Amino acid sequence: MCFRWKAVAAAVLLATPVAGLAATCAMQDEMPAADQAAIANAGQQLLQAIAGQDETTVKAALLPAEAGAWNGIQAAVQQAGPLIGGGHVQFRDAFLLDASSQPAAADTEFFCSNAGATMNITLSMHDLPPGRYAVLLADALGAPLAGQIGLVLAWNAAASQWQLAGLSVRPGALDGHDGVWYWKRARSLATADPWSAWYDYDLAAYLQLPFDFISSPNLLKLRQEQQQINPAPHNAFPLTLPQGDRAWKIDAVNVDASLREPDLAVVYESTGVTDPAALRTEAASVMTAFLKAQPGIRANFHGLWAVAVKNGQRTPVMELPMAQIPQ
Repeated sequence: MCFRWKAVAAAVLLATPVAGLAATCAMQDEMPAADQAAIANAGQQLLQAIAGQDETTVKAALLPAEAGAWNGIQAAVQQAGPLIGGGHVQFRDAFLLDASSQPAAADTEFFCSNAGATMNITLSMHDLPPGRYAVLLADALGAPLAGQIGLVLAWNAAASQWQLAGLSVRPGALDGHDGVWYWKRARSLATADPWSAWYDYDLAAYLQLPFDFISSPNLLKLRQEQQQINPAPHNAFPLTLPQGDRAWKIDAVNVDASLREPDLAVVYESTGVTDPAALRTEAASVMTAFLKAQPGIRANFHGLWAVAVKNGQRTPVMELPMAQIPQ
């Protein structure tokens, strides 16, 4: 693998308007040299460990206050393997965040611009404790799934070092296509197939980078385009769909790339059956009902997840490729 810095403007829209006080942000071209070197060094060591599936090194770098989050971070390390396989990791961007003047944990917004003010990024951090932080974004160039890694580092004054406070990984491409491709397809389908277009916009946003707490003018434009779709699918829920001798209540439909495919998850109200075979039969019926109502989805996505809801509990039942879902 090779590592080098490359600044680009990329982000995912997150509408979190609450801002903390006295929070500042420096992008990499404005960071003090000592901070930039220390952050880059810590980030490189972590990326090398993640690429090598070296969980011991990653755990040793974990901020003590985040010890309870290890299971989630460990899962992200494991997920990173196939996402970055076949590529070499390159830093995309870095942000140095200072919230040390905050009196207590708070929802905090950091407004970031590069030296030439040509890139304006907002990072919206929920319930952030006072302190200094760094956010690093990296890509696995050449990897079939174009894996993306996001690191949140926190300055541990007691140890005089940057330590890991958060990790997120995502694909940067699905089915051989990146976010720009899905954005273009969303535009082309907006009038003819609003439902497919809506979820193409969601996929386009999802594939931009591994964090949902960053926003940019570019992704704001994407979401504004999406909001112009009429009728908007998200206003249709809860949705009741007939199938056979009964009707199914659909609570939501969301993008789901957990199998590294462009899938959608259909969240529905279950009858409460517990037998695995009966639950799968129920799920298949829901999938069929949804695709009958929105046939364009079958042609534009890989498959569907069925997620059963009963008494407030969500249970993923199964995923089926479109060709295996009954007509």
